[in-house]
Order: sequence, then structure tokens, then C-alpha cells
Amino acid sequence: MHSMFKRTAVALAASAALAAPVAAELTGELRIFLDTSNPAPRATMEAMIDRFAEQHPGLEIETTVIDREAYKTQIRNFLTADTPDVATWYAANRMKPYVEAGLFEDVSDLWAEPEIAENLASTKGAMTIDGKQWGVPYTYYQWGVYYRKDIFDELGLTEPTTWEEELANCQKIVDSGRACYTIGTKFLWTAGGWFDYLNMRTNGFDFHNQLANGEISWEDDRVKQTFANWKQLIDMGAFVDNHQTYSWQEALPFMVNGEAAAYLMGNFAVAPLREAGLTDDQLDFYQFVSINPDVELAEDAPTDTFHIPANASNKEAAREFLRFAVSAAEQTEINNGANLGQLPVNAQSSVDDDKFLQQGFEMLSANSPGGVAQFWDRDAPAEMAKVSMEGFQEFMVKPDNVDRILSKLERARERIYEN
Repeated sequence: MHSMFKRTAVALAASAALAAPVAAELTGELRIFLDTSNPAPRATMEAMIDRFAEQHPGLEIETTVIDREAYKTQIRNFLTADTPDVATWYAANRMKPYVEAGLFEDVSDLWAEPEIAENLASTKGAMTIDGKQWGVPYTYYQWGVYYRKDIFDELGLTEPTTWEEELANCQKIVDSGRACYTIGTKFLWTAGGWFDYLNMRTNGFDFHNQLANGEISWEDDRVKQTFANWKQLIDMGAFVDNHQTYSWQEALPFMVNGEAAAYLMGNFAVAPLREAGLTDDQLDFYQFVSINPDVELAEDAPTDTFHIPANASNKEAAREFLRFAVSAAEQTEINNGANLGQLPVNAQSSVDDDKFLQQGFEMLSANSPGGVAQFWDRDAPAEMAKVSMEGFQEFMVKPDNVDRILSKLERARERIYEN
């Protein structure tokens, strides 16, 4: 599904309430390709583009919206032919093929500007390959542990901050006849979230990225330690039974019904939990605990991004648009609950009066010095992500097969990264 629309100074009627002073006199055409085809994100992006156009009346802006799944199959083609000036995509390993193919513009100059360097610091690592930055983020959201506060109160538990406290809490939850965690691993990415956190907390962000990049053996003792930590939870009955038969949505009722006390998940789980009847007095959030005190805390925060294709025609206007998109005012506006309902990437932005967004913003802006990962199926190459997440799911069902699983993943690593 494609749709395209143009804006000119004459046609624009959007409010300029959020507009900053005009930074530069831009002319010509600016072509923007978006994958934000769902109604709310699409409306949010179109309104932002209107505000940008208000500031630059000499610029004709043409926007093309492509269905998200279709966009994924078409991006390489349009980066090489009929190239836009700005294109949406994703951070970290998902942008790597286009960086390595020379299809994305190096925008390190933008990241050298104090406004971006200081206010977007938490996301810089996700935009960096070979020491250079290749785009800017425009939204992200936190992962962490969403839990039933009323169950914790009933059992006399407090939010854990260490692995020892996590295990002690979990034992009390299991002893009460509940699972510690709900999860649905029918679609494998949910197990990837557990692997991300356990590995980053055991070995650190840099190690995690090296593993995703194929630089470390899956049979390395440090990887084995990650699985040993995971096995502690599995062996004590921390997870709901038969999770491999549930999607992430189908695993929600266990938490809603009080059969499980918590869910390691992205912030998108909050809305369905509220819709199912849990109140904010019953529901709370904590940062995944520290396991190895020698590694800094890193988080999963999948990040959506803007890029300038290397073959773009109007790179000056494209750079100005990227500056605009990450400005504090725009970040506040596009990420508010009426629009994307996610987290602004600019540390100077304000966040909606929603306790989970507030906690996530604080965690990602101030309490995650170890870095921001993009989630396993974005950080690892697609083929490695698939085979490894199959291994994670199998491990959660049959943890005693760990050596055979890691051997299989190591053979896959040797084959996949050699190509």
C-alpha cells in the first residue's frame, strides 16, 4: 500500500504553534518515505511534516507512506533507484546492511552539534557503526519487568535490585502457588527478550553486541554462565507451563488472573493489561535487576529512526528535517499519548503523565549507562536471530539440553557469519 501527498506553502493550513524560528532558507523538493502506515503513527508523522513545512515555505515536501511489511521488502530497491531524501528505518544491526552497502549517509556532523550530542546521548550507540552515526532516532520504548504490586504486597515483597533478591522473591511467589513470570514463546522473540537481559546483565552490553556480531563463540564460558543463570529460574518453576503454545497476548491472562506475578515485556503490554481490568494501583514496573555488579546496566529499547539515503538529492533540507524531528519540542509532541504514546529520545523533552512512560524515560535517560540494545531479532542478523531464538525456546522447555543447543548455535554462527 502506497500513498503520496505533497505540501506547498499555499496548501498548508497546519498550526505553527510548535514551530521554532526558521533555521535556514531551504528550497527545492524534499521527498520523505515513511513506513508508519498504521493510522495513529501516520497522522503523527504527517502533522510533524506539516509543522516542518510551515517553517520552510520555500520547500516543496512530497511524502510517500508505504505499508510497514512492504517497506521492508522495498527499501533496498528505493535506496538505489528513485531515492528519497529521508527514509524511516530501525537502529543498530537493522541499519547495518545499508550502511555497509553505502546506501545511508554518514550524519556524524549532526551528532557533533551540542543540541544532539548532549540530549540524545543515550541512543548514540544504537546509531553508531564503525565509529560514525548513520541516522537519528525519533522514538523508542522501554522493556522491563511489569508486575502485580498487589501480589507483591500480599507476599511482603519489594522490588528487587539484585539477582539474589530476584531469586528470593521468585521462590516466595512459587511457594504461594503462582508462577513468577508469564511468557508466551510461540512466536520466538519473547524468549529473545529474556536472553537479552540475562546476557547483558551477566556479561555487559559490549559483549552482547560482539555475540550478536558473530565475534564470540556460543560455547564460550561467559555465554554458558548466562544460560546457567537462566536455568536457575527455569528449574525453580519461575515461568508458566506450556508457554511455547502461547503468543505474548495469550500469556497476558495469567498475569491478569493472578496466576503469574510479572511479565518481562515492552511498554506496549501496559494498554492490554489495563484494558483487561488491572488498575495502576495493581500494576507497577521495575528495571531488570543487576546480576554481575561489574557490568553497567544496559536496556532493550527498540528504536525507530530517520536516515538520509546516500543518493538523496536535497541533503541540506534532509539534515534540517532530522534536526527538527529530534528537537525537544517535537519529541514531546510526537511521543505523547495522543500520538505515538512512546518515549522521546531527547532528554530535554517532557513525557506524558503516565507512570510507566515516566519510569521508562527516567530509566533510559538517566539509569542506563551501559547502553541501549535494539532487541535480539534486530541486533543479530536475521538468520542467526531465527536459529538462536529457536534455541532459546527449546532451552526454556528442555534446559538440560543446553550443551547440545549451544553446540548447534555455534555451528550456525560459523556458517552464517562466514558468508
